[in-house]
Amino acid sequence: MQVTDAIADLLTRIRNASAAKHSSVKVPASRMKKAIVEILLEEGYVEKFSMIEDGKQGVIKINLRYTEGKAPVITGIRRVSKPGLRNYSGAREIPRVMRGLGVSILSTPRGVMTDRQARRENVGGEILAFVW
Repeated sequence: MQVTDAIADLLTRIRNASAAKHSSVKVPASRMKKAIVEILLEEGYVEKFSMIEDGKQGVIKINLRYTEGKAPVITGIRRVSKPGLRNYSGAREIPRVMRGLGVSILSTPRGVMTDRQARRENVGGEILAFVW
C-alpha cells in the first residue's frame, strides 16, 4: 500500500491505537519517523520504542504510555504541515501548543526537534505536528 503522507500515517496509527487502548503499535520505519518517535519518548508521551528488521525497510514498534487510570497520555495529536500545504515558522513565531502544555515537533536545518529546543537554538523550520 502506497502512503502519500508517511508522517500523517504515523500520527494516525498512534492516535487510533491510543484510542483503542492498545499496548503497542507497529509502523513502517524511516529516519524521519524514528526522529519523531524519539521526541515523543523524550517528552514522555510513549513508554519505549524499538527498531525491528524485516528484510525490507524495517518496522518501528512503539509501546504507548497510559496513566494509572488507564487513560492515554496522548490526548491529542495533529499533523500541521501537509504535503499540499507546507507550514513554516521562524524561530520567533513558533506556536505554543496548549499554552506550553503540549509540544510542537519541527523539522529544522539542524534536525527534528521540539519547539522549546528550536527557540533555544534560535532556529525555525517546518512545523510537522502538535502533540498534547
